[in-house]
Amino acid sequence: MSVYAPSEPSPPRLRKVKIVVSGAFGTGKTTLVSAVTEVRPLLTEAVMTQASEGIDVLAGVESKTTTTVAMDFGRITLPTGDPEHGIVLMLFGTPGQNRFSNIWDDLSYRAAGAVVLVDTRRLEDAFDVVAYFEAQKLPFLVAVNLFDHAPRYLLDEVRDALRLEASVPVIACDVRDRQSVLDALTDLVRHALFRLPASPIVTPGARP
Repeated sequence: MSVYAPSEPSPPRLRKVKIVVSGAFGTGKTTLVSAVTEVRPLLTEAVMTQASEGIDVLAGVESKTTTTVAMDFGRITLPTGDPEHGIVLMLFGTPGQNRFSNIWDDLSYRAAGAVVLVDTRRLEDAFDVVAYFEAQKLPFLVAVNLFDHAPRYLLDEVRDALRLEASVPVIACDVRDRQSVLDALTDLVRHALFRLPASPIVTPGARP
């Protein structure tokens, strides 16, 4: 008779999936990551100074005083209904400014999909972000952040304005609300995992 017995239950099998949270300057990326992460978020917010005057366009977000200068990071485990198998989303928030586009390349490496946040007060700012992920051929969805006092449009109107393909999901999301963010991430995972032949899995020590 074997006397061996594990000291603790075997850990559940967790599939780790890298997700990019992107969008133009001031669309709520840092707030989204902070609202949902189950670990202390890694944020690289810096106070905006006179050095950014004439570079960062503040129209529509005049009250904004900080900006992400590298990335945000958080982690959330999606419930799957199976305690032995879960999906852990590793959330990487990008800087919003185009001058940090080289960081976008690094953060998108081996990502499974992206959430592109848009602000209906500045929809035109989303064109470059959408074009980036289309060029990367990375599955993404567009999430309309429900800012207070921002114009409300039908989601199909947003799709038309951004000239999105019919296959790109467009949803509404309040990035301050944890459940709303969870719903958005779940929609993205469904969209992304069924489009990719083999979804990338982030392994410890792998390049982010």
